Amino acid sequence: MNSNLLLRIASAIILLTHSVFGMFNNGINDFGNLFLNQIGFAPYGIFLAWIIKLSHIVAAILLLANKYIKLAGFITIFVLIMGIILVHFKEGWFVVGGGRNGVEYNFLLIIVLLAIMYPNGLKWNSK
Repeated sequence: MNSNLLLRIASAIILLTHSVFGMFNNGINDFGNLFLNQIGFAPYGIFLAWIIKLSHIVAAILLLANKYIKLAGFITIFVLIMGIILVHFKEGWFVVGGGRNGVEYNFLLIIVLLAIMYPNGLKWNSK
């Protein structure tokens, strides 16, 4: 068994559930219209929201297939960092408990994706 298989499965499940439900309950369109368009991305808010969610689905598939892991990771990490900057940072650290809608969830996903992308750790050349 691949040493990061469980992390890849868990990350894929999170990315899929965070995306697919919004496709059926108008959540993606609402995010585009009611948030992204309102903070300056109009008239592209809905388009960006769909691109973000579709990137999560593609990343989940790639994680499960164990293909193009770094590409999927870098794109997803970029989306998560932008989510921190635009949505979560102003809410603080906690998702629940000590606050609401904070950065801790995105932070953990970023670290998990880095662990998947670099299973042997980051190597720094001293040349």
